[in-house]
Amino acid sequence: MSAETPPTRRDFLRSTGQIAAAGALTASSIPYVHAGVDETVQAALIGCGGRGTGAAADCLATQSKHGPIKLVAMADVFENKLKNSHKVLNDSYVGQMDVPPERRFIGFDAYEKAMGCLKSGDIAILTTPLAFRWVMFQKAIEKGLNVFMEKPLTADGPTSRKMFELAEEATKKNLKVGVGLMIRHCKGRRELKDRIANGEIGDILAMRAYRMHGPVGSAFSGPKPANITEVMFQINRFHSFLWASGGCFSDFYIHQIDECSWMKGAWPVKAQANGARQYRGEDIDQNFDTYTVEYTYPDGAKLFFFGRTMNGAYTEMSSWAHGTKGTAVISTSGHTPGKVRIWNNQAATGDPAWAFPQPEPNPYRLEWEELVDAIRQNKPYNEVKRGVEASLVTSMGRMAAHTGQVITYDQILNSKHEFSPNTDKLTMDGPAPVMPDAKGHYPIPQPGIVKDREY
Repeated sequence: MSAETPPTRRDFLRSTGQIAAAGALTASSIPYVHAGVDETVQAALIGCGGRGTGAAADCLATQSKHGPIKLVAMADVFENKLKNSHKVLNDSYVGQMDVPPERRFIGFDAYEKAMGCLKSGDIAILTTPLAFRWVMFQKAIEKGLNVFMEKPLTADGPTSRKMFELAEEATKKNLKVGVGLMIRHCKGRRELKDRIANGEIGDILAMRAYRMHGPVGSAFSGPKPANITEVMFQINRFHSFLWASGGCFSDFYIHQIDECSWMKGAWPVKAQANGARQYRGEDIDQNFDTYTVEYTYPDGAKLFFFGRTMNGAYTEMSSWAHGTKGTAVISTSGHTPGKVRIWNNQAATGDPAWAFPQPEPNPYRLEWEELVDAIRQNKPYNEVKRGVEASLVTSMGRMAAHTGQVITYDQILNSKHEFSPNTDKLTMDGPAPVMPDAKGHYPIPQPGIVKDREY
């Protein structure tokens, strides 16, 4: 192989001594999907909800630019979700779906079975609720698999510390790992970042971000039906439970907190916040309806974040940066298209001084193209550390609202309270990490009363 020729996946497997490992799998009881080493990258989807189905579709769509790729296994704890996901993908990606019934796995051990259908150098797509992220990432590293995992990665300090360690292990094994903070791959925002770094809006003094809309996902939940176990109910309604998702705050708000911090070029060091539950009715989830957070960066600059999940109220989803010379739009009305722009005034009036040309490429696809390219070309690629930092900073704001205290980055990182310390031991009919009282109500945050943990 000449210096001018990029290594293929076959070369990568040979150079890392994985051919022998792949051969060993053939002799075991683990399903072997294709004979010999070829240029096909295989993937397994673990977590077959809407975001997982979308991630798998974006993965398969890279074939047109980066060579053959197939989905060969699927796993979930809910059979209906796997069935629906398989149909959607099978209808859209004929020839790239090779997931017969014997490679569709249901249960808490399904992820291990799905990973067992892959060889070193293939891809595990981890799109379950975040509570399972470290457990599955650890297993993928053991098996030598590249990984794509959805955000957020963590909801508390102990799991963040675990994920930082796992990130280092993945790097040592030369594994490629993508994290679903797709805005970091947006071409418009990348150019905006460069322009801000070059001083086009001056020094950033303040940023503001809004995510205010009606109930989405499973953020609000009524009483548990009698025909489902406690743990399965909570996984199915994962946005409603802090252990499973970090609640609506972590799962919904992380993108804007991350993109603003990216533009600032720093992570905030502390947060203070307000939050409240208002029109709850029969809802039994652990979320607040409103959140307002003041994040402080090392140089004293602020990010003011406004979150609301409420019917009938004003809606907005945008992010802004205000500098000494002007203003930038980081997000316009959603994740994509960003339609980023710069004005030479604070009111963002008149014609912008610069705007990224439209239409703009889809960042959900771009993040996958860059991950698969890194796998094919054997480039260093590991987004986990940044993903954990974004998750921690998001959790810092959530904890500030839920406790009524000023929370620092060091406090959330070194906190001892772990929402779900036994995630790897959960069973489908066993107890859940948080249990209801006799009336079916779950513990909720009590700011100013419970100060050292969120419930």
